[in-house]
Amino acid sequence: MQEGQNRKTSSLSILAIAGVEPYQEKPGEEYMNEAQLSHFKRILEAWRNQLRDEVDRTVTHMQDEAANFPDPVDRAAQEEEFSLELRNRDRERKLIKKIEKTLKKVEDEDFGYCESCGVEIGIRRLEARPTADLCIDCKTLAEIREKQMAG
Repeated sequence: MQEGQNRKTSSLSILAIAGVEPYQEKPGEEYMNEAQLSHFKRILEAWRNQLRDEVDRTVTHMQDEAANFPDPVDRAAQEEEFSLELRNRDRERKLIKKIEKTLKKVEDEDFGYCESCGVEIGIRRLEARPTADLCIDCKTLAEIREKQMAG
């Protein structure tokens, strides 16, 4: 697998995938109006489509590369490569489900608000992580609790 395919998606690359510029808020603009919802819908749909394309490429790659190597070292290397690709695709499959859940929230006009406290998550945070369902304060508290439980 190429290193470029195994990268974390940053907010800039998510926006680039969607072919959109960062949202420019207008003074006095209502939060999560039609223009904003449409902006995030485009981002989420483009991101989902890009992930689906990656899954399709993986299947094609694995079919093309599948070979029964007589050398056990070559066979083991190929199996390890396929295993890594499948783990990455499994993470992407879970992300696709989260994106689809988020798209449903956009459709229901329930997008952009913290599931814990109900405050606005914020345009910039959502552009950085469109699937965010917690505001930065609630997310920070959740991470602190998680660390305390683990340690």
